[in-house]
Formats: sequence, structure tokens, C-alpha cells
Amino acid sequence: MLELIVFLPIIAAVAIVLGSPARITAFGAAAITLVLSLVLAVQFKITEEGGFQFESARDLLNIPGFPKLALSFGLDGISLVLLLLATIVMMAAVWVAPQESKIKGSSKIYYLSLLLIGGGAIGAFCSTDIFFIYAFHELALIPTFLMIGLFGHGENRVRTAWTITIYLGVGSLILLAGLILALVGVGADTFNIEEVVALAKAPETAIAAGKQTWIFGLLLVGFGILVSLFPFHSWAAPAYASAPTPVTMLHAGVLKKFGLYGLIRIAMPMLPEGMQALTNVLLVLLLGNIIYLGLVTIAQKKLDRMLGYSSVMHMGYVFLGIAAANHIGVGGAVLLMFAHGISIALLFALCGWICERFGTVDFDELGGMAQHLPKLGLLFGFAAFASAGLPGFANFAAEVAVFFGAFQVGSGSLGWFQWTTIIALWGVVISAVYMLRAYRSLFYGEKLEKAAAPADMSWACRIPILLLLVTLLLVGFVPEILNQFIRPAVEGIFLTTHG
Repeated sequence: MLELIVFLPIIAAVAIVLGSPARITAFGAAAITLVLSLVLAVQFKITEEGGFQFESARDLLNIPGFPKLALSFGLDGISLVLLLLATIVMMAAVWVAPQESKIKGSSKIYYLSLLLIGGGAIGAFCSTDIFFIYAFHELALIPTFLMIGLFGHGENRVRTAWTITIYLGVGSLILLAGLILALVGVGADTFNIEEVVALAKAPETAIAAGKQTWIFGLLLVGFGILVSLFPFHSWAAPAYASAPTPVTMLHAGVLKKFGLYGLIRIAMPMLPEGMQALTNVLLVLLLGNIIYLGLVTIAQKKLDRMLGYSSVMHMGYVFLGIAAANHIGVGGAVLLMFAHGISIALLFALCGWICERFGTVDFDELGGMAQHLPKLGLLFGFAAFASAGLPGFANFAAEVAVFFGAFQVGSGSLGWFQWTTIIALWGVVISAVYMLRAYRSLFYGEKLEKAAAPADMSWACRIPILLLLVTLLLVGFVPEILNQFIRPAVEGIFLTTHG
């Protein structure tokens, strides 16, 4: 079943190329993939040891002197949660995509690209072979570039597509170099993640502390560029503002989590001493995400740019949980990856609806929408509250765990982590400021000429929005729904301690 989940979106993309109806095929594949992932979640056995379940492997290459290559898949609690994130957002993204007749260009390219982005992310999260973790991510990046250039918004969409191609291409190359050095460092004869991590933990094959530092530095830069870690963030907001709405939902909500997943799955257990050596550097950089980019977010005058910078800002909280390297912090980081992915996809879906109906998302050209579009106003309000981290939403439960995990690091005195956490808490205030400002600009004040209101959101538009919103509320009120999977998986990962 896990192989079917991974390959169904790719098979559906091939079917579209061969003439299958684009929207129906994409919608059916996304729906079946979501249902199957929920079935796996129900069948998943929660054990204290964590570890992968539903494992399958097909040997592809076994040459003496070259690491064994296998197309292998498996799920532990972390990858299961990210699989659920990917399938939920992919379902919503395909649903909000325009009808084939409204697409300017090839509808086949449009829908098969959505399937490849979603399928690539699913493959990266489900693979247990480092080569295919990397390869599936690259598979998802290629259609992302194409979609921005072919179907994006604005006059500079082609330039933006080239910018993101160069940025993420360089990040991928740096990441590849770091992965190769890590594999060579432990003398691995396989790409299997469990076997490679076991070699890294064994005293006789572990990488020396000095080498760990600069290999972890390469991985941090490589993964950091893909996640838009400060100061490698400048590609993200323009790309999200220019991309079609479903692509933005998939990339900001799902694909960006790949870099964070890679740090937790590969870099932390393989290079614990390297991570510890660079922890203070990471703390400084993540404050750049939270505080500096939070202030940049406040200054934005268009909703799409504001949401783009907001997405980049919130990555700082996830990095804080990862840097804490304890069970509470890393568990909170994983939960926040899920919560942020759902909430930012929800906000971009609403932003896309507004842009399609009004032809603009400029705050100065909109206003007074609450009176004429109450359903939109209510849904956007819930989405804004979730992003700002109000209690009752998944984001709140995750951020609290991240802050508690980070504050517990050390011997009890005010150290680097405590001061970083105190400063990072101001990011919650910043989030509330820009979200409330956006809500006031869009829905209150005088009704402007551009806001000659269309009909309010229909049920067809509301269902994918409600899918995302109900998910946030369900996990927010009962975070144990996901924490029961996350906790054993985090226990199974080698975590360094500080202080």
C-alpha cells in the first residue's frame, strides 16, 4: 500500500500525458492517496521503540565498491505525519486549482505538475534510502520551476522562476556534497538510512568531531537554502507571490518541510557533535527568521507577499525546536511542520480566491469585504488566528512545545537557549500584528471600488478550505492525535544534549 501511495500521483501524471482527463485524474489520484494514507495511519502500530513500519525494498544496484542502491520505503511516526500533511494539502491544492477551461495554457502540464510536486514530496518523506530521499525532492522541484514560469502571476514570473531555479539548484548541490561526504565519512556500503545512522553511531566508524562540524555546516547551508533559513531566504516570498495558488500551497505547505525533515532524519543522528558545535550559529540565524523577517512581514503592502514572508518567518520556530535537540523541542518542531503546512496552505488558498475575484491583493485597493463576504471573512479570520498561534489551533500546541523544549536546554541558568527563546517569543506578537493588520485592511473600513463584491464563497470553494481548517482545529484541540506517532519516532533518533 505504501508503494501505491508513493507512485499513484506519478502514475496519474503519466496517464494525463497519455490522454486521461486532467482534472478528474488528478482529483481521483489525490483523493485515493489521502484515503490510503489515513488507512495507514489507522494501521500504524505505536511502539516504544519507534522504527519504520510497512517497509518494502527493491534492490536496483549492487556493485562492489559502490553503496547498495534500493528503492525502499517505510514509515515511522515522523514520516507518517508528514505523509498526512502532503496528502491533505495535495487534495486541497488540486481541488482549488482552476477548471481546465480557465487555464491559460496546457491544462495537462498544469495538473501533471501538481501531481509530480505532491508525489515527489510524498516519495521523499516515505523513502528509507538517502539517494531516493534526495531524488524524489528533486523530482518535485522541476515542475515547481515550470509552473512559475508558465502559469505564474506578474510580469517578472520568468525572472522569478530562474531565480528560484538557481537558488534551490545551488542549495541542492551543496546538500548533495554534504551527503556524499557524510556517507564517505562513515564508510557506508549502502544508502539505507538506518544502516548509515548505525554506522555513524558506532565508535569505530563514527566521523571525527572536527569533520562533523564542517560536514554539518554543508548540510545546514544546503537544507537551509531549501527551507529559506536566514540569510538564504530571499527567493521564497517572490516565488510564492508569483506561483499559481496550488503550487504555492504545495511548496510552502509541504515541499519546504523537506529540508527540516532532512536535518532531523539525517544530519542530527549522523553528526551530533557537528550540530552541537554550530548550535549557537543556528540560534543567531533562526532569530533572523523570526525577528528580522517578522518585521519585514509587517511592512508588506500585498497579501501574497505578506504570507510569503510569514511562511519564511515561521521556519525560525521549527529550527528552534530542532536546535534544542531534546524530545520536547524536536517533537514540537515536527508538529509545527504539520501545523504550519496546513495553515499556510489554507491562507494561500484564500489569498488565491481573493486575487481571482478582485484581480488584486493590494491592501490599499481592498477593504470593507466583511459586510458583503461574511463567509470569506469568517474563514480568513480562523486562518489568521491559526497562523498567529491562538489556542485551539495546531500551531499553538506545536509552538508551546518548541518554546518549552528550547527553554529546558542547559543547567537552569539563563544561557543562549533561554535568551533566544525569550527573544523568539516576541515573534508571536509580531505575527499577531501583521495578521490583524491584514484582516483589518481587507475586511473593515470603507468598501473600495475594487471591492465591488462578487458572490461569496460557494460550497465548492469552501470544502477544501474546511478540510484544512478542520484539520487545524482537530489537531489543536487533541494534539495527541499526532503526538502519539511523533513521540516514539523522536525517541528513536539520536539527540544531542546541551549544557
